[in-house]
Amino acid sequence: MSDLTRREWNALALGGLAAAVSLPAGWVESLASEKLNSKIKGVQLGAQSYSFRDRSLDEAIKAYADTGLGSCELWSGHLEPKGLDRSGLRTWRITTPLLYFTSVGEKFKNAGIDLYALNYSFKDDFTDEEIKRGFEITKALGAKCITASANVNTAKRIDVYAKQFKIRVGMHNHSNIKPNEFATPDDFTKAMAGNSEYICINLDIGHFTAAGFDAVDYLKKNHARIVTIHIKDRKKDQGANVPFGEGDTPIRETLLALQKGGWKIPANIEYEYKGADTVAEVKKCYEYCRKALGA
Repeated sequence: MSDLTRREWNALALGGLAAAVSLPAGWVESLASEKLNSKIKGVQLGAQSYSFRDRSLDEAIKAYADTGLGSCELWSGHLEPKGLDRSGLRTWRITTPLLYFTSVGEKFKNAGIDLYALNYSFKDDFTDEEIKRGFEITKALGAKCITASANVNTAKRIDVYAKQFKIRVGMHNHSNIKPNEFATPDDFTKAMAGNSEYICINLDIGHFTAAGFDAVDYLKKNHARIVTIHIKDRKKDQGANVPFGEGDTPIRETLLALQKGGWKIPANIEYEYKGADTVAEVKKCYEYCRKALGA
């Protein structure tokens, strides 16, 4: 991108952010010159933007600044228009100019936030063109990897484009154990077997715990294939999402394992329990993680 084009995108991104959120005078300009740092004692803390699902994209960007979190895993719901049926959404993904996604990436960059990953959940009914488009969007955003609540059977089709674009895809687990869904260690193993090193893991330690598995042990054995970790607290035996520290998820032990191992895996807060205000609750989650790391 030329200097002139980059300046044009900066103006577009910053102008859209200010207009959408009615920010205080000088707020955007101050962000453009300062990168948010939420790396605590070697562990990169961030958030899945689904945590701010009650807000628009621009409001979510401001929420990152308000919480002090400098690393983002971007939920596709913050990119895509609401209310489209499956066919309409597919058309939107394929036909939306890539420059739109470039402008979104510039917004994060100018706000001092590292847009680390795009959450784009490949399913069995995705066309090959739609799968490929996920990688094109990721590249346009400037993100480093993809996370996906995908179907296990789709991994081989995803791998074709993962190798082509050299972008790793972390498969995201949930807690319900059923065919063709990611929940167990065996599901991850099945998806990675016979595919390239680009098929990886997005380990949700809350769901993993609720499903009855040991997140810390799995992290230690499989850290080389884990691209991101979702930090949430849940009770065992398919228990509820609860405030950090009130469930059975080994949040502290996971963060300390990342620190001790020196593994460069972002740990992203995913706020899902019921609270009064998303920014206030994510701040609480962030503070819990900081204290767990001894900050």
